Amino acid sequence: MLSRLVTSALFAGAAAGLLAALLQLVFVQPVLLHAELYESGALVHFGTSAANSATPDLGGFDPLRDSLSILFSMLVYSGYGMVLVALMSQAQERGAVINARTGLIWGIAGFIALHLAPAFSLPPEVPGVAAADLGPRQLWWTATVVTAGIGLWLIAFGRNWLWWGAAVVLLLAPHLVGAPLPQSFAGPVPTEIGAQFAARALGVGLAAWVMLGGFAAFFWERLSQPEGVTRSA
Repeated sequence: MLSRLVTSALFAGAAAGLLAALLQLVFVQPVLLHAELYESGALVHFGTSAANSATPDLGGFDPLRDSLSILFSMLVYSGYGMVLVALMSQAQERGAVINARTGLIWGIAGFIALHLAPAFSLPPEVPGVAAADLGPRQLWWTATVVTAGIGLWLIAFGRNWLWWGAAVVLLLAPHLVGAPLPQSFAGPVPTEIGAQFAARALGVGLAAWVMLGGFAAFFWERLSQPEGVTRSA
C-alpha cells in the first residue's frame, strides 16, 4: 500500500509539476516580470514618458532560475500528490471508484480547496501591491484550505443534509470572518496587470490540478491491478 501511494504520488506530481512550471514560464512569469518593472520604478503607471508606453523588456531565459522553478514545482506537486493519493485510498475503502476519469474530479476539488477558495477573498498578488502582514495571511490561508477540504469531503461522502449543511458552513466561514486586508489599497502596478496575473495564476493552477488528479488516479489504479490479480488467483 505504501509503495503504491508513494509511486503514484511521485509519478503524478512530477508530471503535473512539470506541466505547471512550463505553463507558468510561458503565461505567468512574463506578467510577473512586467509587474516588477513597475515595482522597481522602471515603469510608472500613468507616466507621460514615451518610454513607458513602449513594450517592456521582460528579460530572457535564465537557465538556473527557470530550472530551479521547474524542480521546485515538481517537488511541490509531488507533495500534493501524496496527500491526494492518500485521500483517494481512504475514499476507495468507502466504496468510491478511483480511475483516471474520476481523478479529474479529484483534481478539480484540489484546485478549489488550495487555489479557488482562498482566492475568493485573498487573490494572487503581483509585487508591489498593498497587503496585510504575512503571518495573519498565512494563517487565514491555511484555515481556508483546511475548511474547504473538509467541506468538499463532506459534500462528496456525506450521507444526509446535516453533513452537507456543515460543508456549506465550512466553505463560507473563512470568507464571512474575512481575510486579512491592508488598511488602504495602493501600489505602483496597474490593476489590469494584477487582474491578468490573478487570472493566469488560477488558470495554471486549475490545469495542473486536473492533470495531477488524473495522473494520480491513473497510476493508483494501474499499480493496484497486479495486487488484485494475485488476490484473485
